[in-house]
Amino acid sequence: MTTEQTTSLEKRIEELKSSLTGDMFQDMDTRDQIHNLEMQLKGVKPMDSHIDCVGCGS
Repeated sequence: MTTEQTTSLEKRIEELKSSLTGDMFQDMDTRDQIHNLEMQLKGVKPMDSHIDCVGCGS
């Protein structure tokens, strides 16, 4: 992953985190997006994989 891609992912994660409302049900989709981006950032899954998490099958 290039520095530009890493920076882009980090920026998107921060944008999503700033949009959280504190309501668990309302934030569920946003938290899922954050989780998926953080997995990409940490190299937990291939970026082009259609399966987000091998362990849990998310």
